[in-house]
Amino acid sequence: MYIIAFYLGLIAGKELERETKFVAATLIVWLASMFVMVSPYKNPYYADGRSVNVHLFEWKWDDIADECERFLAPKGYGGIQISPPNENVILWTYNRPWWERYQPMSYKLVTRSGDERQFADMLRRCNAAGVRIYVDAVINHMTGEPPENVGTAGSTAVFREWYYPAVPFTREHFNWPHCIIDGMDYVNNAFRVRNCELVGLKDLNQSDEHVRNMIVDFMNELIDLGVAGFRIDAAKHMWPEDLRVIYDRLHNLNTAHGFPENARPYIYQEVIDYGGEAISRDEYTPIGAVTEFKVGLELSNAFRGNNQLRWLVTWGPQWGLLPHEDALTFIDNHDNERGHGGGGGILTYKEARPYKAAIAFLLAHPYGEPQIMSSYWFLDSEIGPPMDAQGNIISPSINSDDSCGNGWICQHRWRQIYAMVAFRKAAAGTGLNDWWDNGANQIAFCRGGSAFIAINNDYWSLNQNLQTCLPAGTYCDVISGNKVNNSCQGKSVTVGNDGRANIFIGASEFDIMLAIHVGPESRL
Repeated sequence: MYIIAFYLGLIAGKELERETKFVAATLIVWLASMFVMVSPYKNPYYADGRSVNVHLFEWKWDDIADECERFLAPKGYGGIQISPPNENVILWTYNRPWWERYQPMSYKLVTRSGDERQFADMLRRCNAAGVRIYVDAVINHMTGEPPENVGTAGSTAVFREWYYPAVPFTREHFNWPHCIIDGMDYVNNAFRVRNCELVGLKDLNQSDEHVRNMIVDFMNELIDLGVAGFRIDAAKHMWPEDLRVIYDRLHNLNTAHGFPENARPYIYQEVIDYGGEAISRDEYTPIGAVTEFKVGLELSNAFRGNNQLRWLVTWGPQWGLLPHEDALTFIDNHDNERGHGGGGGILTYKEARPYKAAIAFLLAHPYGEPQIMSSYWFLDSEIGPPMDAQGNIISPSINSDDSCGNGWICQHRWRQIYAMVAFRKAAAGTGLNDWWDNGANQIAFCRGGSAFIAINNDYWSLNQNLQTCLPAGTYCDVISGNKVNNSCQGKSVTVGNDGRANIFIGASEFDIMLAIHVGPESRL
């Protein structure tokens, strides 16, 4: 198939260009190893004192704006990844599954999350609150050939003619000859992975000038409205040199929304790479950050007890992970929590005890730029967000304990998680020091002189006098309870003049970690 496709392409005069691009992509990686290359697209431009990006999967724009103001900003979150904002095909045949959002009909800003006015209002309100917005950009492809043919903005297409008049795209704007990626291509054929269709989705040719212009116009409209950057969906299926051209044509971030002059959008590219494939994540780090899927796999494995926590003393690139500045880190995302994208064995909200501990480690450790998943409840991995009979998304309800209802999980509202966002803020600018472990699954470490965490993943209690590196005083453990009226609802920890304290985490406690830090959330 590869030889046939190659020679057909020679006749068409296009595939030779693509083979040249394959060689060029390899050359880019080699050059990156020879020279220090600093991409301008690796700064999320969080507001001062903020960090951590939360993926509000399938939320409506109005609800996101409310959440920025009432919860995310007060708790110190830095940003939000939103679902694709452009028109997608409506798939009632499959009961409006989550993946219909990944089948674009056009770049009109109308989805069941809201219209362009609501989108712009969300951006204005969230930026004003100091919370940045990152768009999940679906620019690799359009739809497949679904049984229905109406989009969320009312557009139609002629699927078998590769005709999308609302963009417009016609047959000449897609990759030819037509082919569909098969499993072995990922192992030995980077050319087909990038030029053939991903699960039958019509594959755009990003080297075509019209395609580039349509994509750039779409992304620039979003930047001008106030977004801070993009997750590039299916980046692995596009040529890095084509993406570089697109990125370099993007506008600077909009200073009217609080961004500094000449700030470039933050770009993190979806490249699933566990090793042993024809395409490497290293081909994409010269042009932007990359989603580091190995983080979730390795931490899930460790916190399930399949690898001892003591080995996390070298956590970071020594584990075969990307360099710190290149890595968007996470435990789960909307794909692998459903078992897709190499997601087997990934911890999710359904295993809350080890999941919370893995996220606590992720946020306590200085490695990478972390993202938190915020899900809705599901048994069927295909199911879309909570909706009414007309297909309208049902807003999350907010319970008296700050948790969510109406079918929404809202991990970002779990105390054990938002408490670690405050921990990360307190530890900002510090390294990791004073590591301790028991030779197995009990660990502890400091972040400079600002924060301390201990984790007990053994079957017996942790009861040790440990160096916390903190000033003398009494601290509330932010994991076991909030500080209220200058008293601890959960555990308290007394730190002596030498920085040491007795740390106890019982074997049967639901939360297997304890965290204290300087700042008003923890210190009495």
